[in-house]
Formats: sequence, C-alpha cells, structure tokens
Amino acid sequence: MCSYCVVPFTRGRERSRELDSIVEESKVLFHEHGVKEICLLGQNVNSYHDKSEKAILAKPARDKNVQHELHDGTKSMYKAGYQTSNDGFSNMFRLRGGAGYYFVDLVDAVTEISPELRVRFTSPHPKDYPPELLSLMAEKNNVCNHLHMPAQSGSTTVLKRMRRGYTREAYMELIDDVRSTIPDVAISSDFITGFCGETEEEHQDTLSLMDYVAYDQAFMFAYSMRGKTHANHTMQDDIPEEIKARRLQEVISMFRTKVQKRNEEMEVGKLRLVLVEGESKKSREGRRSWGGRTDQNKRLVFDIKEDIPKCWSEESVVNMLSKLNQFYGRDSMAKSQLLYDFAKSPKVDVKPGDYVVVQVDEVRGHTLKGKLMWRATLQGFSEMKLEQSPLVGLGSLS
Repeated sequence: MCSYCVVPFTRGRERSRELDSIVEESKVLFHEHGVKEICLLGQNVNSYHDKSEKAILAKPARDKNVQHELHDGTKSMYKAGYQTSNDGFSNMFRLRGGAGYYFVDLVDAVTEISPELRVRFTSPHPKDYPPELLSLMAEKNNVCNHLHMPAQSGSTTVLKRMRRGYTREAYMELIDDVRSTIPDVAISSDFITGFCGETEEEHQDTLSLMDYVAYDQAFMFAYSMRGKTHANHTMQDDIPEEIKARRLQEVISMFRTKVQKRNEEMEVGKLRLVLVEGESKKSREGRRSWGGRTDQNKRLVFDIKEDIPKCWSEESVVNMLSKLNQFYGRDSMAKSQLLYDFAKSPKVDVKPGDYVVVQVDEVRGHTLKGKLMWRATLQGFSEMKLEQSPLVGLGSLS
C-alpha cells in the first residue's frame, strides 16, 4: 500500500464483489431504470479479482506461474493470470493472480448488456492496466475513452518513498502505450506536492512529467500527513507549508496551461457524443444552456433557444448524408440546396439522459462549449465515424 494512504486502515483489505452480481445489478439499472451510464467504482478498481467458486470454475488458472523482473532488479513470482501494466510496475502483493475473473472480464461483461450502455470506471491504479484491458477499450465503442492515471509525483525517488511500485520511466511508457492503443483517449491524474523530503529537483520532475503528458484533468493537493500510515511512522513531514503552497500553485499553473493548449488542438471542430445531464449551472435568463459529459469525461455546454432543446434526429441525419453521398457527389449547388432544405426539416426534443452530438467550437480550460447538432444513439454515432461535421454552415440547431 502507498506510504501516505490511510484508506486501508479505514476500509480494510481489498475485496471484490462477484462478477455476476455486478452484471445483474447493471442490467436492472439499464433495463428497468433507464440508466445510460454505469461507473464501476472501487479503490484500485482495476485490481478487481473475483475468486468465488463459480468464477474459479468458469475461468481456471493457467498452468504456470509467471516470474517478473521488477524495476529495482529483483524478481517476483505472480500467480498465472496476473499481469502488471509493464515490467516497470510491481505489486507488493506478490501472490496476486490465479483463477477467477479479472477486471477486463468485468468490463467486457458489463459492456455486453447493451451497445447503448456507456461504461466508465474509477479509481484505478497505474499498475493494473494490462495490454488486454487497453485493447478491450479500443475495441468496445461503449467503454469510455477516459483513463484516470494517478501519478502522484513525476520523480522516481519520491515515488519510491511513496511506495507506488513504479518509476517515472515505467509510467511514461504506459502513457505512450495507452495513447498508441486508444488515440482519442483523455487522461486524468492525481498529484501530491511537498511529500516528505521532496527536493526542488524532484518537484521539477513532476512539472516536466505534466508537461510531457498534457493531462485532460488533474486533482492536485499539497501533502498532509495522515495518522497510522507508513509515512507517519517512518518519515518527517518536513516541507514548510509556504513551499508546499508555492509548488502546488506551480503544478496547477502547468496543468491549466497544458489543458488549454491540448483542448484547442484536440477538441475544437470535433463532433462529440454527449450524455445530456440537463441545464448547466451557469445558465441564466436570456442565455440558457444545457450540458453533459463527453466520452472523454469532459464537460460540454451548449446554448439553447427554448425551454426544451430541439435538434434533428439521428435518422434524418443518416438519410440526409446518404443522399448527399449517393446522388450529389461534388455538385456544390445541389449540396447547398440539400442542406438548405434539411435545415428546415422538423426537430425532436432533447431531455436529460439522451445522447446528443455537439460540435465543439470553444474551450475554456477543461470545459468545452459547442453547438447542438442532433439527437443520437451511441451505436449509431460510432458507426457514422464522423470527426468533423458534414453540416457546416447550418449553425446551432437547438
């Protein structure tokens, strides 16, 4: 366990619910209550391992255990079936593994409930992102393209004192693997500044890691000692509060600079599928707006002109695009007439819980703003494979 973490002392050892019970609960939420998004929640959620009798019978262990060389040069034997993110990661529970269902099995099972059920998870640990989990996320349209990768520090020496089980280099290798496997992924993280004994050089390592990764969201805090922890028993909270505060401000500033630039490069002009939550917090008379979350877990707000937002249906958009491709080709006048006629076609109402397509046209830090385009389905939008809008020039459709 991490040297700063008090969670094991308040919640006890890790334990996993049976896979079937989670899947059945998810089915009830989707089919009977109309839930459109399931979040698999747990401390180190991707360390999930269902070792119930039923799970062991369904997925027995492989024949041999696997020996891994750790980042410090020592060797560790894990039971067959368990794999860390890469060889630069270690797990202090050396007997991890064996028969039963793992997190990739759970994610796969929940996504199979319906192609219209969006699935995300939190809060994971970077050590448990094996290649098969990343491949599943790339393959499944209804697994959200957002990964929380809590780094905590960008310094290998601080990470060792924190007992995180990986080096800076191993973490960066994982980030590279994630982005090559899931190109449109958004990555968030946690950072602690001013951990016990942190030097200025170690702090600069954190800033350089943030510069390298360019996180889409980050949760940043100054270190605060907790009783019962390994750090409390073996280390000194020796960084003055004013230095912690200054370093925290530098970390926040780095995040804000990078996220603005990244969103300007990656989001503006994109079509994003949004699960509508309802009226936005900053909506006001004369400037009404609604919002929701994208697949990448980014807040996306769009203006509306009426009490209930209206836009085109997915069916009408698909039909229009079919005509555009089939009959008009590169005939610009015919294309313009088709789009003009389509702009006058009937609209449908939008309500919380609907999926809608929004074209991003503005970024404010990690919040996006855009134009409401059409009401959609998750599967339908995925099959359209549109990054940019084919409806340029029609403006907001709300």
